[in-house]
Amino acid sequence: MKYPCLVVDHDDTVVNSTATVHYPCFMHYVKEFFPQYRGCTLDEYFIKNFDPGIVALFRDEVGMSDEQLLHEQVYWNAYVQNHVPRAYDGMRDVLRAHKAEGGLLCVVSHSLANNILRDYRLNDLPEPDLIFGWDSPPEQRKPNPWPLLQIMERFSLRPEQLLMLDDLKPGYDCARACGVPFAAAGWANDLPEIETFMRHHCDFYFKTVKELQDFLFEA
Repeated sequence: MKYPCLVVDHDDTVVNSTATVHYPCFMHYVKEFFPQYRGCTLDEYFIKNFDPGIVALFRDEVGMSDEQLLHEQVYWNAYVQNHVPRAYDGMRDVLRAHKAEGGLLCVVSHSLANNILRDYRLNDLPEPDLIFGWDSPPEQRKPNPWPLLQIMERFSLRPEQLLMLDDLKPGYDCARACGVPFAAAGWANDLPEIETFMRHHCDFYFKTVKELQDFLFEA
């Protein structure tokens, strides 16, 4: 096994959620509570989520206060309960094969742990060994390397025994901070701004799930 521990992001890495859940929710929310905000296209939302990040978008562009950020999170969580994203084609096979070979599967995400577990269950994905989600204190979320350090301590692993798979820059920053190999998941969108950065900086870039599968399980 190339990497005994696979650390995966959730949204737009394992499940197709931004285009089908998070972006529609965002647009519904700002239309109702921030009608002065002009809105953005799906591509713009992807780019802003990539850098500077979703919280910066809410604060600096939409103009949310701390209290309004909490309100948006409650609204978003209620929306998510009734909208389940689908796993990308081939992802079930990748994760099952990794687990079948005795590999560890950990999730480091900005989604809530309960929502992640639900998505795994309803998409018939193998249950993760550990989840670090938005439930963690802010200082323990990506891009902070805390989740990866906890995984290595818990399972007595060296950095090179992990592979982190993520579609966004916070995941890249998280892995870089503690020397963990990083693979970019490039199948959620076709945006040159994101792909160029990831191809230039990351250890690996996979445009399709099949490319990831071939890399992990090649003879």
